[in-house]
Amino acid sequence: MLGTLITSKTRIKLLLKFFLNAKNTGYLKNLEAEFEDSSNGIRLELNKFEEAGLLNSELVGNKKIFKANVKHPLFKDIHSIILKYTGIDQILESVIERLGNVNSVYLVGSLAKGLDAKVIDIILVGDINKEYLLNLIVKAEPIIGKKIKYILYHPVEFMTYKQEILAEEHLLIWSK
Repeated sequence: MLGTLITSKTRIKLLLKFFLNAKNTGYLKNLEAEFEDSSNGIRLELNKFEEAGLLNSELVGNKKIFKANVKHPLFKDIHSIILKYTGIDQILESVIERLGNVNSVYLVGSLAKGLDAKVIDIILVGDINKEYLLNLIVKAEPIIGKKIKYILYHPVEFMTYKQEILAEEHLLIWSK
């Protein structure tokens, strides 16, 4: 869907990287390795995003570190489009709201790092009906065209191990 509107694969990768999870940062060499793309193409796109005010940058040593400008008037709109592109909005609408007592939902894995993935990894915290969850996931996967992988935690268990559970990149996508 997004590929028909935006023909630059590098631009799509940068949108995912910075606008799915606003905490993500990156610098040219890091992005070159992550995207397996030429540094020149990435540099051109980063400059365009920065000139448009969509990305902010700061020099740290000899590295120019980029991150999304969350104060830009289009940030929320771009973020919403990226949620739709990844299928996360469908998970929230189709799965989360009907599960019972859900306290929070976290996106983890590749998508939380801003990388496109065929699998959506989520952590659900609450008292959740597992049978109903499986039924909803089976229905949601064909709609979004991605597999959904999940881990369930009871709220007490989650609070006990929260530091370890959320040690890697994560994004809170829903909370009570």
